[in-house]
Amino acid sequence: MFIDKVHIHVQGGDGGAGCMSFRREAHVPKGGPDGGDGGHGGDVIVRADINTSSLIDYRFKHHFRAERGTHGQGSKMHGADGKDVILKVPVGTKVRLYDDQEKKPITLMADLTHDGDSIIVAQGGKGGRGNIHFVTSTRRAPAFAELGEPSIGCWIELEMQLMADAALVGEPSAGKSSLISRMSAARPKIADYPFTTLTPHLGMVRVGDSGEEDFVVADIPGLIEGAHEGKGLGHDFLRHIERSALLIHVVDMTGGYEGRDPVEDYHTINRELVLYDPDLAKRPRVVVANKVDMPGTEENIKRLAAEVKKDSLAAAGGNEFVESPIDPKLYCTSAVTGKGIRELEEVVGGKVHKIREEKKAKEAATPHYDHVWEQKRRAHDRKFEVVKLSADVWRVKGPSVERMVVQTDWNNDEAIAFLQHRFRRMGVDQALLDAGARDGDEVRIVGRAFTFEAAQTHEDKDIYRELGD
Repeated sequence: MFIDKVHIHVQGGDGGAGCMSFRREAHVPKGGPDGGDGGHGGDVIVRADINTSSLIDYRFKHHFRAERGTHGQGSKMHGADGKDVILKVPVGTKVRLYDDQEKKPITLMADLTHDGDSIIVAQGGKGGRGNIHFVTSTRRAPAFAELGEPSIGCWIELEMQLMADAALVGEPSAGKSSLISRMSAARPKIADYPFTTLTPHLGMVRVGDSGEEDFVVADIPGLIEGAHEGKGLGHDFLRHIERSALLIHVVDMTGGYEGRDPVEDYHTINRELVLYDPDLAKRPRVVVANKVDMPGTEENIKRLAAEVKKDSLAAAGGNEFVESPIDPKLYCTSAVTGKGIRELEEVVGGKVHKIREEKKAKEAATPHYDHVWEQKRRAHDRKFEVVKLSADVWRVKGPSVERMVVQTDWNNDEAIAFLQHRFRRMGVDQALLDAGARDGDEVRIVGRAFTFEAAQTHEDKDIYRELGD
């Protein structure tokens, strides 16, 4: 089964809790703190794998969670990190953050276009620090440790788009499947009725002996008028041509069973491509007049050739000395007799090779998506906002602030004091003051409520300095 789009929920593993412990041995009556750190939770990683051809593994299983980290122990024994969960997807998969309530994607996280490309989509929580980390010159025996950091969870959309150098597009029954079977070893279903092809197919085309001009061609199911609006499953088919460096527009010179006008078919497909994505108008393109072995097609070939030449000139801005993205020549082929197939392969192979060479420098300068998304995630985590709920009640919202509250041991006064110190360092107190909060107001964060104290004594400052960060 061909599955090319799924929505799944991913959740990292929770971090293990740090340990509050003191060294206790014979003849060592006052051993220092020796609580170990909790282990980090595992991450959920999406990785492109060249041996994976579909997203069918995610059709029925929609929830994935990494292993949690184990808790720290005494004698400075740190907890073990949780195992990562690696989700393999086909090369050419786009990963988007997804809003399950609104049922729509939010932002692109990664475009995994090479084997081995990966991105962390759900980061595991960090392990809590043991009490050995909170020792200062004046605080020799800290009696608190951090709880493990909760993990990050979200819905994501995985959308597979075929990684083809060239894509065959055209009306149903234009002969695209016959062409790809003639050009490559691909064997799609071929029959004399429309919409025989219901899923895209890939084929490798060999050109010459060097292999430099070999290319992968995709057979896209037939498009109809209104495809850009989703008619005839247009969206499901059109997205598979977005990556193709070159389009091969196949036109049936016989007009098919309905006796359609080939020139009108040509313009219909062009309109649908531009309406779906205006950038497709700039995509390199060759136009193929197919089924030219059939009698009575000579006049249609002449008319179509004139239209192609006119469109090529228009795409070049009316300057015949400027290279146009549309090849001005109409290539006549017959999948039955083999006429024009070799010429078409050589032309497409040459154009694809040229495009590849132009893209090499750009790809080398492109930053890794994993790094880009990690920077965005960190920037998002650091943000928080203050919301006024009533005259004297405030709520502070933000991933980092909320995780700090969850990590705090609320049965330990020293741990609570340390949390207050971190809030001041982050600017939470100042943000509340700027918003208009006053002494005695209630401040709510996650499921906890605090009494706001704007005035901070020098004595308090000294205590927090001792605790450290």
